[in-house]
Amino acid sequence: MLYIMNLNFNLKKTKKMAGILDLLTGPMGQMLINGASKQLGLGQDKTQSAMSAALPLILGAMKNNAASPQGASGLLGALKSKHDGSILDNLGSILGGDKIDDEVLQDGEGILGHVFGGRQENVAQAVSKSSGIDLGAAMNILKVAGPFLMGALGKQAREKQVSDQNGLGDLLGGMLGGGQKEQQSLVNRLLDADGDGSIIDDVAGMLLGGGNSKSGGLGSLLGGLFGKK
Repeated sequence: MLYIMNLNFNLKKTKKMAGILDLLTGPMGQMLINGASKQLGLGQDKTQSAMSAALPLILGAMKNNAASPQGASGLLGALKSKHDGSILDNLGSILGGDKIDDEVLQDGEGILGHVFGGRQENVAQAVSKSSGIDLGAAMNILKVAGPFLMGALGKQAREKQVSDQNGLGDLLGGMLGGGQKEQQSLVNRLLDADGDGSIIDDVAGMLLGGGNSKSGGLGSLLGGLFGKK
């Protein structure tokens, strides 16, 4: 009983991460939603809901990983090489065709494997339940979200000249906004879930209830980034 009470308390405190919706209202954010919706065969509302759930979960897991020197070094290396932000300049070509570029999906699958340590299906289940899409579609949303989030991180890291673990931690923390410890605790519980669905349902409920929170943190920063033409 005490565990349930503590979890509910944490869920109430972490709703700020719903500010991610700011990202999806800018011109490039809408391009991402429209393209993913068309190419994955999902309604735009459900696509936006799924993206709003996926992005903060991925970022929270990245923040956890970057807490170790090895994890931070790996992420910095990826941001300085492949994920430098150039993907944000090619959204039209990547999302404008009949299907999402296979290279993007493969890249996304690799990102998810590194970030979630093989427990990405738990995350996909939470995204699925919070947005009303099936598990396969939720996994595809995560695969699409990963490269674009990495691109946004790479762009910010380059502009802010982030070069060490402390700088990376500050960048990720600023994007997450308030309630970082609680958000990371939820990500950890989600990744440690044994498959009985209880934690997944809690996380899905938190994501569903987060839309009334004040904008800020991740949403504000990425909203400004994606709003630029």
